[in-house]
Amino acid sequence: MSRLGEIAWTFFKLGCTSFGGPIAHLGYLRAEIVERRRWVDDARYGDIVALCQFLPGPASSQVVFALGMARGGIPGALVASVCFTLPSAALMLGFAWGVARLGDLAHARWLHGLKLAAVAVVAQAVWGMGQKLCVDRPRISIALAAAAGLLVAPSALAQVGVIAIGGAIGYLVYRRSFEASVAPPPARGRHAAAVAALLLFGASLIALPAIARATGDRDVALFDVFYRSGSLVFGGGHVVLPLLRAELVPRGLVSDDAFLAGYGAAQALPGPLFALSAYLGAVACPGPASAAHGVVALVAIFLPAWLLVFGALPFWERLRRFAWAQASLAGANAAVVGVLLAALYDPVITQGVHGKADAAAALLAFGALERWKAPPWLVVAAMAAAGQWLLG
Repeated sequence: MSRLGEIAWTFFKLGCTSFGGPIAHLGYLRAEIVERRRWVDDARYGDIVALCQFLPGPASSQVVFALGMARGGIPGALVASVCFTLPSAALMLGFAWGVARLGDLAHARWLHGLKLAAVAVVAQAVWGMGQKLCVDRPRISIALAAAAGLLVAPSALAQVGVIAIGGAIGYLVYRRSFEASVAPPPARGRHAAAVAALLLFGASLIALPAIARATGDRDVALFDVFYRSGSLVFGGGHVVLPLLRAELVPRGLVSDDAFLAGYGAAQALPGPLFALSAYLGAVACPGPASAAHGVVALVAIFLPAWLLVFGALPFWERLRRFAWAQASLAGANAAVVGVLLAALYDPVITQGVHGKADAAAALLAFGALERWKAPPWLVVAAMAAAGQWLLG
């Protein structure tokens, strides 16, 4: 199998099985890319997660883009992103067409099983990354303090803040513990392309609203709505929902009932919650071209994330060669473990575990992943079946 084929299959499989939201996605990605395939190590993975937490947009999808780029350059990044998003986007388009009648998913028992699978996956990610990235008392302390801070004051801004504080503490503690890397910096041409991507991101953010107002074109206005929503949100899919609703519902592009129905369906699907944009784009423009509008909305909401990651990664890679940057990243990566630890409790455990039987099932799933090395997709399927027939 070619490298691009390997990337396509790997991320398509993840797109079909990665239930549980963005934090759970980071666990699935680590299990597949770091543990199983060893395309990057835990330190590199932590660097990528830290960068994507700082950038606006869907963090887990940005991590997918960055991992694809690490394995196969820009083609690999695009293939990884498309294949990871394709399953949920296709299902959301099907729901928009009325082909799938999913009904009320709020009390679906199999969905409860998937939430318990997410508990095990995130717990494994916290455990594995903690062993690799929190190897001494200062870093363990940073991780615990970050988790405690986020549990007390949870927000997307707080996540960015604790990682920044962790980086500052890492610099103070470890600035004399690292040596500058002798690895060659990225090529100048790559830096030029990165600058161009960042300029395109900013120019589009400014120009699209002006073009939409000047032309009055519905398609341009729709692209602008999704592009701006993907550009200005920190914290992932759930945070973008109020922005999309405020843009689409008051304008009459999508009814409130249709918006909430799509949101309910998206909760039950694997992959990124941003795939909801495919449904909203199709519903906003009914008719023979509804699917095309859904694809346009999907591209529009992910385009800022792709531009930002492509633009930021070369500079991030250049910075991380310096001793002071390595010291800062040691602290920032420890804080990332704390972010995952806080998320393991809220929302993963609080929304998934509702009793002793749930806790027992999550523990067994964790053991299957961590000690028995069962593939995540098998654990997901088993937990969905357990939720449908044994739990609840």
